[in-house]
Amino acid sequence: MSIDKEIVEDFVGESKTLIEELIDLLESIEGDFSQVTKLADYGNNVDRIMGGAKSLAMMVPADHPLHMISDYAALCKAVGYKASQITDNEQFFDICVALLLDATETLESLIDNIFEEGKTLREKIPQAFIERLRWVSNQFSEEYSMSVGTGTKDKKLKQSEIDDLLKKLGL
Repeated sequence: MSIDKEIVEDFVGESKTLIEELIDLLESIEGDFSQVTKLADYGNNVDRIMGGAKSLAMMVPADHPLHMISDYAALCKAVGYKASQITDNEQFFDICVALLLDATETLESLIDNIFEEGKTLREKIPQAFIERLRWVSNQFSEEYSMSVGTGTKDKKLKQSEIDDLLKKLGL
């Protein structure tokens, strides 16, 4: 199976626009705990990148970077949604925003290099980020949902699921 290069380029263009919006959002709320719920908007927008990558990934082999971009965006989405529910820990909010800023810049780098090999792309994900992501995910208790507005408690992103996504990314 192959995918038209123009379709991938359209995805890249749309994703880069979304990334600019994501970075603007994060920078606008950085240090302002009263804006914590805006991290749900972050989750919604990064979900658009994830969805586009997942849709296109159905047309390419399993080692295509679209799969990695989809999984990486899923991690960003989960942290964004969970962090939007922080109610009483301003310092943890600041840590999550900083993590998401770094993660979004790395996502942009992955998208910029979408035509490279998966192995080369994996090297663009800093090990320090992976360690910070694991630490942050361990700070969220089970009451934090990885989605918002559903009213259900069954959408938890457990540490094992984060570990599974990291394994899929080859990290």
